[in-house]
Amino acid sequence: MRQCEIKRVTSETDIALTLNLEGTGRCSVQTGVGFFDHMLRAFAVHSGFDLALAVKGDLEVDCHHTVEDTGI
Repeated sequence: MRQCEIKRVTSETDIALTLNLEGTGRCSVQTGVGFFDHMLRAFAVHSGFDLALAVKGDLEVDCHHTVEDTGI
């Protein structure tokens, strides 16, 4: 099974991700950035990947670090 679990903690974000490339499109995404959540859900559903993502970012500054660090 092609699956990974990644935990990334920086001074701006705390990210926990599980990705299964051989999934069924199951998705649980919580980043605090509505449009980003929507796009990640669409990605998982239409690709058939299983995606679980929880991000706590410094949204009081803006969403830049949340999106950037999740992409990294």
